[in-house]
Amino acid sequence: MKKRLKSHLTVTLAVIVLMGCKADQKRTTSTITLTNNSDLVLSEKAVTVKRSLIDGNESKKGFPLLIYKTDTIPSQVNDLDGDGKWDELFLITPFAAKEKKKVELKWVETAPQFPIRTSVRFGKREAENIPLQPATEETINAHEVYKKLGFQKYQTDGPSWENDKVGFRHYLDGRNAKDVFAKKTPAITPEDVGINSLGAVEDNYHVMHDWGRDVFPVGSSAGLGGFALLVGDEITRLGILGNDTLNNIEKTTFKIVSEGPENSVLHYTYQNWNASENKYQAKETTSIWPGMYGYKNTVSLDGLKGNEMLLIALSNINNQNPLNVVEVGNFVCFIQHDNLTYNREWILGSAIIVPKKGYNGYMEAPKTGQLTDSYLAKFKVQNNEPISYYAIAGWELSADKNFKDSAYFNKYVINLAKQLDAEIQIEIH
Repeated sequence: MKKRLKSHLTVTLAVIVLMGCKADQKRTTSTITLTNNSDLVLSEKAVTVKRSLIDGNESKKGFPLLIYKTDTIPSQVNDLDGDGKWDELFLITPFAAKEKKKVELKWVETAPQFPIRTSVRFGKREAENIPLQPATEETINAHEVYKKLGFQKYQTDGPSWENDKVGFRHYLDGRNAKDVFAKKTPAITPEDVGINSLGAVEDNYHVMHDWGRDVFPVGSSAGLGGFALLVGDEITRLGILGNDTLNNIEKTTFKIVSEGPENSVLHYTYQNWNASENKYQAKETTSIWPGMYGYKNTVSLDGLKGNEMLLIALSNINNQNPLNVVEVGNFVCFIQHDNLTYNREWILGSAIIVPKKGYNGYMEAPKTGQLTDSYLAKFKVQNNEPISYYAIAGWELSADKNFKDSAYFNKYVINLAKQLDAEIQIEIH
């Protein structure tokens, strides 16, 4: 299924780097200096280089290959605005404390075959008796929800994404919650997760497989990293619950922006989200890269009147331990560690790492209603002002068995926040 999916992607690495390539084109080289100004060792640091820095007039053809000493740095190019031209070079590389790397940039015809360490899976069907097909985008109107349709339209209830550490899924069927696919191995999980041999949608991922399983109960929470809106003292979830027949969002659009070896990006727009008799517009971009047990989410809102707060959710279903709230640099970490899985069968640590800017404390969701069982970090935001945060999940059966220990997971989240806070200085020569 992966091969069919990739053949349908219009913004893939292969298409981008081959556009306009000529066998006899002249190759040019330059140097990029990447500097870690922090005292931290950065094990797998994500770095983005804007195209305008290395190809200001967009005249270069081919792929911008990065070489440090004698090693090629894994990287990819992303077309974030969907105009058919790439906008950024995305790479993962380690840094020693205070390290300065002088990297050679060399334009080559095609990108190397880097090991695949991120992936997106999305499939849909238009009727219950039609086999599911891979897809890269979707548009959903308010009445096109699970209960109204009478069948589950999407593989794994919506798109799923993963890296070499952990996987997640988004309930595109109207609920818009975020769930966790816990992984036992670094390999990308099979493409048929969530479908059977006949191509029908099937919940076959709540049982253990060699790769792992869905371990995270979501219920009527927004899951791990979902968001909601607080208007006055009224909470409105983004979307509905499974038994509702009409969404509170007029139109939802989804698109896989990029699926590459080092980075996968998904984008959602929510048009006319009804909350407290107002209509809001929301945008959400989800990004994942290798090395961390989590993903990055960026949200922006429009239509704000001034009495609203954005709520970022951390489901606390099955949590019987105190919440740990820690300030780390420019971030605030919300950390919990307990048997947070189905039937409290396994130990799982979960966390959100949110920016300190705009943070206005947190609240606990009510026990009943459309959004429950969650800690909700509150943010005062402005119209069209993006806010980025991270959602983290560490399972005791993952590659890092130390997640069984509460102190270890707390230390992991705090150290990750420090790593994410460290900025890399970029100079082009």
